[in-house]
Amino acid sequence: MNFIDLRSDTVTRPSKGMKKAIYDAEVGDDVYGDDPTVNYLEKKISEMLGKDEAVFMTSGTQSNFSSVLAHCNRGDEIIVGESYHICGDEAGGVSVLGGVAMNTISVENDGSLSNNNIENAIKPDDPHHAISKLLCLENTSRGKAIRLERITESYELAKRSNLSVHLDGARFFNAIAELKCAPEDHASLADSISICLSKGLGAPAGSLLLLPKDLAKKARRIRKLAGGSLRQSGILAAAGIYALDNNIERLKEDHNLAENFKNDLVRFFGDNNDKNIICDTNMVFFTDLSDKFKNIVPFFRKENILISNWSSDTLRMVFHLDIDENATRKAFKTFQKFYEPSKVSLD
Repeated sequence: MNFIDLRSDTVTRPSKGMKKAIYDAEVGDDVYGDDPTVNYLEKKISEMLGKDEAVFMTSGTQSNFSSVLAHCNRGDEIIVGESYHICGDEAGGVSVLGGVAMNTISVENDGSLSNNNIENAIKPDDPHHAISKLLCLENTSRGKAIRLERITESYELAKRSNLSVHLDGARFFNAIAELKCAPEDHASLADSISICLSKGLGAPAGSLLLLPKDLAKKARRIRKLAGGSLRQSGILAAAGIYALDNNIERLKEDHNLAENFKNDLVRFFGDNNDKNIICDTNMVFFTDLSDKFKNIVPFFRKENILISNWSSDTLRMVFHLDIDENATRKAFKTFQKFYEPSKVSLD
């Protein structure tokens, strides 16, 4: 059964063109460093973003983990937003496995970190404290594309404070599409960057970690330690190359669909004070404080639409390359059917 899947952009399936690229991929053994497709992908993204090197990782979690451990030693600490993925969605790996402390600070409404909070979090040079070593930023954050001016402020403070900067850029190119800036301009505001290929870019798996040359060798060793050294991984790298060549520009389409869907919901619900509807990049957040809301996920599933709760009273619906205008229209009509069944017919 074909479902309309709005749970995440991680659910994207490889297109016919991507499958052909996978089928035609020239491969070697990447553990020996001789998979030509992996080597090409790593060179391609590092040149695109103006970084020394890139390392192909199995996932964004592994990429962030490897970056933090490349920057930090056991007993060091990172400063990170309390709602950022490294802190809340990656099983605490940098602390549990890496011995790196996480100093969490509050996140501003725009998804950024305030310089005041960053500065207050930096530990003095005192044996009682962990050593503040790395500032971890995120863009996008919960769908919000953080302005380069804010990222620049955080980056410059980190440099003045002798901190390195890592950017969790799982949806880096969504941020670029929204901010309308050059990729290298954003990339210049971090020492290392993690970019997922398996979200809006549509690849089945894989992330890229970009970092300085002196840390790349260390990151590869950490990848090995974390079980991430693959053999003929050019099969996956080929999908990543196809994604970079074909699926960056089209991210704007996802953003436009999300914005249009949000506008339809706003018009439908009017000034209903129980409903809050927000759109950020390719995500629409829908909040409903009524009792009826608890039945919305199973109702949509019966209509062959998959959605999931972001919280007890909020949905997050994510638009991606497998969602077109017809799917968006059906999702909107299902909202109408759920809230005003007497007025709507789904044909």
